[in-house]
Amino acid sequence: MEISKVVKSGVRPKPPAAGIGRKKGSVNKATKAFRDTVTALLENNADNVGKWLETVAHGDGDQVKPDPKGALTLIAQLAEFASPKLARTEHSGVDNSPIELIVKWQEGK
Repeated sequence: MEISKVVKSGVRPKPPAAGIGRKKGSVNKATKAFRDTVTALLENNADNVGKWLETVAHGDGDQVKPDPKGALTLIAQLAEFASPKLARTEHSGVDNSPIELIVKWQEGK
């Protein structure tokens, strides 16, 4: 006895939430979790981070040579995880002309 099943080929129906996605500018779960983890790590080790940065900046006398520039670089790199970089915004007047600001003082009453 031969069993066969007829499968109709065609367009597969879309799930009910297809195409909705996240709102523009929202952070995905993995990125948020990573930032939260790094922020918690920095908060829980605030005293140690200060010591580590001081060791990098001033050296320890034996193995680590003083590197103030390296300490500033580390601070900048750590800051990127705690707060996002903001995009630059340029403001201009009509037809890309400079913005004109007029200030008038009100006479005393």
